[in-house]
Amino acid sequence: MGRPFLKMNGLGNQFVVVQAQDEPFDPSPDEVRAINDHTPYDQLISIEPSRSPGAAAFVRFWNNTGEEVGACGNGTRAVAWLLMEAGRNDAVTFATEGGLLSGERAGDHVVRVDMGEPRLRWDQVPLAEEMDTRGIELQIGPIDAPILHTPGAVSMGNPHVVFFMDREPDDALVRGAGSLIEHHPLFPEGVNVGFAWPKAQDRIRLRVWERGAGLTKACGTGACAALVACARRGLTGRRATMELDGGELTIEWRESDGHVIMTGPIELEFTGRL
Repeated sequence: MGRPFLKMNGLGNQFVVVQAQDEPFDPSPDEVRAINDHTPYDQLISIEPSRSPGAAAFVRFWNNTGEEVGACGNGTRAVAWLLMEAGRNDAVTFATEGGLLSGERAGDHVVRVDMGEPRLRWDQVPLAEEMDTRGIELQIGPIDAPILHTPGAVSMGNPHVVFFMDREPDDALVRGAGSLIEHHPLFPEGVNVGFAWPKAQDRIRLRVWERGAGLTKACGTGACAALVACARRGLTGRRATMELDGGELTIEWRESDGHVIMTGPIELEFTGRL
């Protein structure tokens, strides 16, 4: 019969979600890629029995190229919505490799997720050498006239580097620079590459080259990382609307506890069997 799955998206970011509460789900990289060949997605997600008190489930994420990753912001909203629907709740907490995450309803098919605190030390991102993560020593283009330089670095449970733009990030730049920087030796675990244009104190245009997935329509952790990076440089305030290719997210870096809060829509497209 095959295992049932749900096809979901958050701002066009595509997910295949597998319910693994009853039987284990531990796909090999080849199996992860085969699922993508059958039903294309950006991230594969499994919802497993809880391993810790207070958590409704344990959640795992894979990129479509086969590697398991620590976090996925848009996928987190999708999981939170599913768990709230299943438990008929308006709030939920669940565990991931990156730590505990919690979500709550913020409207019809709109979910607000607490993504926790950003990790800002160089060895938390991680970087290969010690640097000030507000602006690291990295540039794109000629040494004497770089196109982009001194990006911010942030971990949201996965590593991000954020370049600051003064214009719309175009396809050629995002694809060319993104693929170049993703495997740069400065990032021992690889890196997601964001291109952020702070248009106002409360509005950022963002495009993200995702580690292992390429240019996607939206990246939730990338939006969180970009807001934090921009706020640390004084380019924006601590709350902004993020304009992504797939739509808009609201991100707030709370002063009270340092947590990053993401609010945005999710959509259930169809169900099927693997």
